[in-house]
Amino acid sequence: MNSEELKNRFKEFAYRTVKVCESLEQTTLNQIIAKQLLRSAFSSAANYRAATRAQSKRQFLAKLNISLEEIDESTFWLEALKDLKIIQPDKLILLINEGIELTKILSATKNTVRKSINQS
Repeated sequence: MNSEELKNRFKEFAYRTVKVCESLEQTTLNQIIAKQLLRSAFSSAANYRAATRAQSKRQFLAKLNISLEEIDESTFWLEALKDLKIIQPDKLILLINEGIELTKILSATKNTVRKSINQS
């Protein structure tokens, strides 16, 4: 998978979280979770995009780390929606799995880049 395809996956993930948040009943708890989920999902996509434009490996790694933290946080909020039974689990499982997969991809990339920096 190239960086353009991965950028699109992050962007699509963020857009899918919009649909989830729009489907929530308007309660105080749901609004708090929705804000956190949207912020982290969009931050992850934006920081991955910034990473692809980095001018050095260290800058790439810094942005990648932020994106990794944010996609992991997004997955946490999706799991909270499922665990608290705010949304039926079957409606979230694909999006949760995508968050987990994106987290794994970024973790592997981070480890590879870190090793190449340490070898320099």
